Amino acid sequence: HTGRMGMSDQEIVALSGAHTFGRAHSDRSGFEGPWTRSPTYFSNSYFVTLLNNEWVEETLSNGKVQFRDKATGELMMLPTDLALRDDPIFKQYVDLYAQDETAFSRDFAHAFGKLLEQGWDGTPVRVGGVCPFLVTQKRAGRRN
Repeated sequence: HTGRMGMSDQEIVALSGAHTFGRAHSDRSGFEGPWTRSPTYFSNSYFVTLLNNEWVEETLSNGKVQFRDKATGELMMLPTDLALRDDPIFKQYVDLYAQDETAFSRDFAHAFGKLLEQGWDGTPVRVGGVCPFLVTQKRAGRRN
């Protein structure tokens, strides 16, 4: 699936687990909402939430498609998140990480280290011309 990116399928799934942190903001990404109920705590909750909820498609006012949990409508997933669940190769790792938080933490650390080693220099990634990290820093009164 992802060899051309220099990452294995397992590493891509592990890195996707970063969605356990934070939430999507419509003014930055065009999507809205948290992936988990504990978006300030690093855990395997992204994978547990992905598997243990029924997801309903919604089209936002900006035309982007995301999914809401059917039970409460408070959580969201992106189409790429559901692809991890629905693809049999990726799903084996989603299942593993949902069941084993230690494996997720270990594999995430390895994959993130590999990402840094392969040349990501820490330069913030821009989303729609805006760098979410720098916007947050400026709002907090910090300088880059």
